[in-house]
Amino acid sequence: MKHVLLFSALFLVGMFAASAQDINRPQTSASVGIAPVQQGNWIVGGTIGNIGYSFEGETFRIGLAPLAGYFITDGFAIGLQPSLSLRTVKGGDNIWGYGVSPFARYYFPEGASASGRFFAHGNVGIAGSSPGDGATLDFGANVGYAHFITTSVALEVSAGYNYSKATVEGAQRQSGLGVNLGFQVYLPGQR
Repeated sequence: MKHVLLFSALFLVGMFAASAQDINRPQTSASVGIAPVQQGNWIVGGTIGNIGYSFEGETFRIGLAPLAGYFITDGFAIGLQPSLSLRTVKGGDNIWGYGVSPFARYYFPEGASASGRFFAHGNVGIAGSSPGDGATLDFGANVGYAHFITTSVALEVSAGYNYSKATVEGAQRQSGLGVNLGFQVYLPGQR
């Protein structure tokens, strides 16, 4: 009988101790409203996995594209986006690419949740590559979703169309679809 009472007492103490524990779980979303995308705020971050496929050259591309921008009005940011990429060519040499593009990004107020926003992102700029085939016009149009894990950090996924054409004689255009994964940090501006 003493063993049963002792076991019961230890069991009850263990249950109270376990329920008193404050378990810290990582934050997976934050209710942000329009605060991160207000006029005067800054956006810094980029796409880490920029994966695409070209229709013409049957090439696969993966890249890195950091960006920095400023919200000129609520939900609309402009900025600069440098890029670095590796393109694998079927039956040929790999090609390293680089470039810089001004961008514009608009966050839609419709369809937004308390912890996320849909956006459209467009960029037009210049690019180059390791074989040195001249300057290239670079264009991209993407739509995506930003999910805020804190009030100032969002994880993003986007998909869209990319186009590029070198400015040298006889150059072929390259167009294709791409998927981007990344993150952004939204910094409050001075008011």
